[in-house]
Amino acid sequence: MPGLQHTVVIAAPPERVWELIVDVERWPERIPTVDSVERLDDGPLALGSRTKLSQPKLSPAVWTVTELTGGTSYTWESKTAGVTVVASHDVEPHPDGSRLTLALTVSGALAGIGWLMSKSLTRRYVETEAASIKAAAESPSP
Repeated sequence: MPGLQHTVVIAAPPERVWELIVDVERWPERIPTVDSVERLDDGPLALGSRTKLSQPKLSPAVWTVTELTGGTSYTWESKTAGVTVVASHDVEPHPDGSRLTLALTVSGALAGIGWLMSKSLTRRYVETEAASIKAAAESPSP
């Protein structure tokens, strides 16, 4: 199954990193590869929550939370014709603060060709997301 994983160490406690990755409504302010976010349900991110995410050079996608371990990790997936994308966000303690691991896999009938066409862009977006969360977590809180 095609995919990628990117890990970054963040000089901030896991609780701070978690706050940032689940506050998806504010991603457009913090992550330059996110144009807009629209939550499709109320309340905090939870199992079954749906979020419409728009990113440059990609079609808008609806992401549904399929796994959630509060304070530690969540996984969401987006389905389009012939492709399912699964993205996970994991935060764990690290001697220097936290370790954030972002992972993404693609599957389905059109996953292979889609991955060949989007791998470079996807890698850049995942690395930018991790760097942006790191920068926000290491900055003084407002």
